[in-house]
Amino acid sequence: MNRKLLEKSRIALLAILVGTSPLAGAAGVIVPQRIPDTYAKAATLVTVAHGRQLNLRCTGSGPHTVMLEAGSHADSMTWFKLQPLLSSITEVCSYDRAGYGFSSEGPQPRNLDADVSDLHDLIRAAGIKTPVVLVGHSLGSNIVRQYAERYTTDVSGMVLIDPPEQNVAAFAPEWAKSDKALNAQRFALIRQCETSAEKGTLVSPPALKACGVGPNPLASAKLNDVILAKKSRPGFWRTLLSELKDNAVVFSKPVSPKETHGSIPLIVLTAANTYAGVPASVRKALEAAREKTQAQIVATSTRGERLFVDNASHDIQLDQPEVVAEAITKVLQQTTMPDR
Repeated sequence: MNRKLLEKSRIALLAILVGTSPLAGAAGVIVPQRIPDTYAKAATLVTVAHGRQLNLRCTGSGPHTVMLEAGSHADSMTWFKLQPLLSSITEVCSYDRAGYGFSSEGPQPRNLDADVSDLHDLIRAAGIKTPVVLVGHSLGSNIVRQYAERYTTDVSGMVLIDPPEQNVAAFAPEWAKSDKALNAQRFALIRQCETSAEKGTLVSPPALKACGVGPNPLASAKLNDVILAKKSRPGFWRTLLSELKDNAVVFSKPVSPKETHGSIPLIVLTAANTYAGVPASVRKALEAAREKTQAQIVATSTRGERLFVDNASHDIQLDQPEVVAEAITKVLQQTTMPDR
């Protein structure tokens, strides 16, 4: 059996095991199909550097803690399906990065270094027991990888949800050139939205829609009011602009050959439909870039592996939360096993 077929068989088995693994202890746990109104208010506001506060949401209990790191311009709501599944077997924490959700705006620039420092401060200030299993989606995978390199003893394992392709220019130079030009337009629009927020005019549905903000179909009217209010703040747009500028730098580079995570358990989950809306003429090149990126990430640990997830967009945690939970459970089990 070739490697790709073996990996696909492994993920199929992984999905089957959801009913027979420790997650079966979650039997009776119903995965929410709509975002609960509990997200309409802060959970626990933890004070970190410079007197700022980060919104932390911890649930469940157990000997190990799973820490969830959202993707770009997302907050803890992105985990509304996954967190209840994990809470039945262990302690799991999600949080809003600085400038998002209920968290205070952070000092500029909002780059990987700033995010890693904030996460470290949060774990210490909240008294979260280490080592933790870190779970990162998209940009969040870059944050947790850098965290694991900087604070090695804090991390016992990682699950990376569809890490984005890096060094795209080497695979699709015209696409990369076009995306760079589009970034200039995106950044200009975000600056306009920030200006509108500062003037207090970014409050009406038409104004928000012009900035790409609209009601979340999975949220109640009450929760949507809160979401839109948070995105009407200038700090949200300042944070978003800084983050996206840093993303352009981070993702333009290949995975560093110096990156290493020793022998900690590491699972990379790859979504089948990440590029479903991309023109066929460039899709293969982007898939090749992601293939290279994710293979290099897997190779950073002697216990790294990659699993393919069918019927999933880039947001695997929303489309297939049970499969993500099973991968995390597997890493939790491996953290108690010696390296072989």
